[in-house]
Amino acid sequence: MRFALPRTDAENRLDADGPLVAHIDARELDALDDDDEYGRALGRGLFAGAIGTAFRTAVATSQSQGVRLRVRLVIGPSATALHGIRWETLRDPSDGTTLLTNENVLFSRYLGSLDWRPVGVRPRGDLRALAVVAAPSNLDEISAGRPLAPVPVETELERAREGMAGLRLVELPGAARPTAANLLAELRTGYDVVYLVCHGYLANDEPVLLLEDDDGRAAPMLGSELVDHLRSLTRTPRLVFLASCQSAGAGADRRSEDAGVLAALGPRLAETGVPAVLAMQGNVSMRTAGEFTKAFFEALDEDGLVDRATAVARSVVRERPDWWVPALFMRLKSGRLWYVPGTAPGGEKFDKWPSLVTDIVAGKCTPIVGPGISDALLGTRQEIARSWARSYRFPMAPHNRESLPQVAQYLSINQNRRFPRLELEAHLRRTLLERYGDELPPMPDDGARVPLEELLAQAWSVRHARGVTEPYSVLAELPTPIYVTTQPSRLLANALEDAGRAPEVELCRWREDGYWPESVFEREPGYRPSVQRPLVYHLLGLIDEPESLVLTEDDYFDFLIGVTRNQDLVPSVVRRALSDSALMFVGFRIDEWDFRVLYRSLMNAEGGRRRDDYTHVAVQIDPEEGTTIDAERARRYLESYFRNSHISLYWGSTESFVKELHDEWGSRR
Repeated sequence: MRFALPRTDAENRLDADGPLVAHIDARELDALDDDDEYGRALGRGLFAGAIGTAFRTAVATSQSQGVRLRVRLVIGPSATALHGIRWETLRDPSDGTTLLTNENVLFSRYLGSLDWRPVGVRPRGDLRALAVVAAPSNLDEISAGRPLAPVPVETELERAREGMAGLRLVELPGAARPTAANLLAELRTGYDVVYLVCHGYLANDEPVLLLEDDDGRAAPMLGSELVDHLRSLTRTPRLVFLASCQSAGAGADRRSEDAGVLAALGPRLAETGVPAVLAMQGNVSMRTAGEFTKAFFEALDEDGLVDRATAVARSVVRERPDWWVPALFMRLKSGRLWYVPGTAPGGEKFDKWPSLVTDIVAGKCTPIVGPGISDALLGTRQEIARSWARSYRFPMAPHNRESLPQVAQYLSINQNRRFPRLELEAHLRRTLLERYGDELPPMPDDGARVPLEELLAQAWSVRHARGVTEPYSVLAELPTPIYVTTQPSRLLANALEDAGRAPEVELCRWREDGYWPESVFEREPGYRPSVQRPLVYHLLGLIDEPESLVLTEDDYFDFLIGVTRNQDLVPSVVRRALSDSALMFVGFRIDEWDFRVLYRSLMNAEGGRRRDDYTHVAVQIDPEEGTTIDAERARRYLESYFRNSHISLYWGSTESFVKELHDEWGSRR
């Protein structure tokens, strides 16, 4: 038993004096028909002696600090008898009260996963939801003597619309009939929340969902088929809500030692990488499922906390005989499904927009553009690293598989020095053709001979034409004479040209042995960047100049040594802008090499004192569950790290920041 309070780095071991032993007999519990007595007996067995003392200490300490207690129950896969226990019925043996209908004690079952894909916390306004309600017309023919209640399709869809009103919702039926093929096809397009209502059962410990065929009749779908499909997706749903009987196990109808829980669909989804799964651990009535669902989504709408919403919904149905059936399997440490852009974990709003816009108007703001600005167009650098690590059998630790410099370093040694640069071009070309091939102009050889920069420009035009708020276009609207970028494409220059400006593109000549194209400062010694003729300074290279790319770990070291040893490598006009203007970082993850190298080189550059005049510099922090285990502590650490640099943090994604920047700048302009 471990216990940690927020706002402290300490984690207390409640079993420091030795093992804590519970006395739980699954067979004795199964013999109890009354759920109340079951919960009391479970409480007596679990909370006897030191365990009860430790738990009550945790509850009292949390209450004294004014915080909720998040309880995560971890059961190893070999402890099969324990998985079948109805933990949700747990009662305090001292007074008989239910423990898990209290929203101050947030309970979830934790199942580990071998899935290493990051769990991104997305802005609430960007979330997509899929509601699937299957009501086969021939339920009476397949009930095998056990009548199945009809599924009220319109009632369930209306419940989904009300509960997920703030999300972009797609419905089956509606967009299509709720068949297995249509369900899998929709999941491939990417959803954050999946709400599935159907009948289900276990057959030989295999979960089966009753969907529909093209004629509306029952069409069984094996749960393993859904699990395998989700495992192959780039981004799994963040929450799957299974309003299906026995979707978390067979409950009292035991067919195996663990009541089918480990074989059922809910835990399988959790183990395959879905961060939060709400499933039914037995037969649940349509009334209980309906009331629970309504209360759950109403509570979730308040703050996005999945485990709190579960506790609230469980309390609403606690007078029902099957109130304990909904079970939450979750590996989210924060319990959070979404966040509000521009709001820090402590609730404070980003308040530097007035000063930032004022500096933009005065021409005293220098955008510093990171690689994340192209994530929506090209995918993330982490996805590229994972793809390479998988294809070329990267041998290092799993958490290093998302670091592009580390994986590229491996390829440069395992293959040759040029290989990562050529592979980057090939990967980006494949990505563009896969994502936008149907919308791009006809091209010979399936685009294999079309220059990559031309493909990038065409794909960017496709996204721009869709009417989305495009980051490059927003930056191109700003009246700034100098842009510094670590993004290796010419898209920023293209956007500036599209905005009627005439940009000059310049590279940082960080390698002494490199072949560099002619510099604008050599061609035109009197050139001075202006709003109409701005300078786009590529600090870490360009794709169409492969030798200029800073890609591997060795490249980053060489770059840092080079610019530190010879500051004249960076043009004086760029150095002056970096030391005497507000720096607006856009599209960085602060744990990435490019940001850390850039930040340290800036802090060591001349003229640092002039930066003290500007306190409104913004850095975008993408709050991913996998990289910020404790969001509040991460925020305090980052604020301390940047305090001497007068950098204000915007908590949110690049896309969210750019949208707000567009609105703030547009209203001022």
